[in-house]
Amino acid sequence: MKKKFISFTKIIISLLITSVVTFSSSKPLIIGMELAYPPFEMTDSLGNPTGVSVDLAKELGIYLNRDIKIENIAWSGLLPSLLTKKVDIILSSMTITEERKKAVAFSVPYAESFLSLLVNIDSPVNSPMDLNDFKRTIVVKTGSTGHLVAKKYFPKAKLRVLEKETLAVLEVSQGKADAFIYDPLTVIKNNNLNPETTRVILDNFQINESGDWGIAYRKNDIELGKSINSFLKEFKEKKGFEPLIEKYLKDEKKIFDEKQIPFFLGN
Repeated sequence: MKKKFISFTKIIISLLITSVVTFSSSKPLIIGMELAYPPFEMTDSLGNPTGVSVDLAKELGIYLNRDIKIENIAWSGLLPSLLTKKVDIILSSMTITEERKKAVAFSVPYAESFLSLLVNIDSPVNSPMDLNDFKRTIVVKTGSTGHLVAKKYFPKAKLRVLEKETLAVLEVSQGKADAFIYDPLTVIKNNNLNPETTRVILDNFQINESGDWGIAYRKNDIELGKSINSFLKEFKEKKGFEPLIEKYLKDEKKIFDEKQIPFFLGN
């Protein structure tokens, strides 16, 4: 009787251990995004997350066989949320920089963006390096690659750091700043919205900063990083970005083609 009881106890313990492992492996993947950057990260009319990054996150969840949960976090809070384990990864159009790599690890790049300028129509600025002047005023979004580049390469200029892209665009449009440093997609879009007060400069910045976007994860989550890289490799090989471009970026892709600028997503 005693042996049967011990055997039964072992079975129960074994089942409990299996249950814990199964539950652990099926935990939702919590993804940090700032849902304020259409058409990549945004919300629909009902307040649900949508956009290129959201669809990409869903595909990643399917690949990993895990549910996903998206946390909407202000840009400045994304890295702290990852480091304090409030989220598992950041998938939010984040540029891979040396500064960020000191704190977190990144996947292989899934996009190859670059910086451009939205310039006030009356500003004398005609190239990025014209900004490094005591007479020039630059606006940037806090924590963005443009913010990092402005501090490093244009130290003579007056730098205004703002929380929202829309505020930066307004400053340029109203002539309160010479230029807004941001990605070309956003710059072109806002120039089209403000054609009488702004213009676009797409010249190469001639700096050593990468414009690649990656998925950020904690440095000790090595296996997760490997899985993310495998997913991105397979997703590119099966041309998974093409339907996303067609769904969310069709008009923007046409503008890039017309200007003979390589499109940064899916290459």
